[in-house]
Amino acid sequence: MVELLAERAPLRSFNRVETSLADADPAGLDVQLALYLCYELHYRGFAGVDAGWEWNPGLLYLRGRLEDVFLDDIRRAVGDLEPDAGALAELDTLCVEPVDGSGLSYFLRDEGSWEQMREYFVHRSLYHLKEGDPHAWAIPRLSGQAKASFVAVEFDEFGAGRGARVHQQLFADLLDAAELDSAYLGYLDDVPAPTLAVVNLMSLFGLHRRLRGAAVGHFAATEVTSPPGSRRMVQALERLGAPEPCRAFYAEHVEADAVHEQVVRTDVVGDLVAREPELDADVVFGIRAFDVVETRLADHLMECWQTGTPSLRREIA
Repeated sequence: MVELLAERAPLRSFNRVETSLADADPAGLDVQLALYLCYELHYRGFAGVDAGWEWNPGLLYLRGRLEDVFLDDIRRAVGDLEPDAGALAELDTLCVEPVDGSGLSYFLRDEGSWEQMREYFVHRSLYHLKEGDPHAWAIPRLSGQAKASFVAVEFDEFGAGRGARVHQQLFADLLDAAELDSAYLGYLDDVPAPTLAVVNLMSLFGLHRRLRGAAVGHFAATEVTSPPGSRRMVQALERLGAPEPCRAFYAEHVEADAVHEQVVRTDVVGDLVAREPELDADVVFGIRAFDVVETRLADHLMECWQTGTPSLRREIA
């Protein structure tokens, strides 16, 4: 893929980009990195890469095959949905936090080191430096109150009209304060497959109209789970004496996303499934697919940290 994108995109010919996927690991680095490169052409692209590749039919053919492999793996992991599974009930369940929780944010809050926190920032940079963008693909696919409320939430993600408050910029400020690279895609070569899969899933859902229900489900899960997780991150960063911009990023999400939670549940998801009840199961799938990729990343990080091995593909300075 890298060698291909270094070439000029063909203008008038349709040459399928072929590769064997029969033995490819759907969750492995080759598939996830190739998909990430394809999707990034629809965001900011790459310096020196011909913009014509974005809609090149030969490359889209390969992207489609990669998407099929990835989506089949996610569907297997989610499993069959219960016949009575509904989006609003699914969100109600997601809103209930266990009294004695465990997991990544609990570990970072209670015992994580500053170096582990910096590793975590690197993993999350792939999403947070484009925060809001993957979900925004869903906006033209919505209508009515669902569309209006979706845009209202995204407006906050993009700083409510203030460039310095765009969440992407707030995370760049966090990286600078943590003495990490704040360049967009600065750590693309350093993160493992589970990190790429988290962002790829958003892009996959967002770029396909047929998956708009899943995109809304993923968006809703992101907003609903953000406030409690961000609160624990603030507590972790306070314990570690982290710089103020690091704490400010997560503090912003505690406040903003707590408001978003109810808006998303009632006015986005509620209105969408009322207008298009056939999408109810797709919204549930999107919520559960969010959990699959987030759990895989969390498991990777916890396994690495508990065994004393780096969670990144190379050591960061």
